[in-house]
Amino acid sequence: MAIYYFDLRDGEELIVDEEGVELHDMQAVQEEAARSMMGAARDAVLSQPAGSLAQIFIEVRDDDGAVMRMGFSLKN
Repeated sequence: MAIYYFDLRDGEELIVDEEGVELHDMQAVQEEAARSMMGAARDAVLSQPAGSLAQIFIEVRDDDGAVMRMGFSLKN
């Protein structure tokens, strides 16, 4: 098992995951990234003012570097 970090990029803001999550395989990494993205997307829908654009990314890394990136765009 490896430790994966799920950083959140919301526009120019980067929120770094300092703790990480220990996961078995890439399937588990993808599922965790999807759960994280769903929460971020929900928050964006509820908080974005009308006419604004939200671009949110979950950037997954392990101790060796980048693993995957998942994005979401919302034009409200």
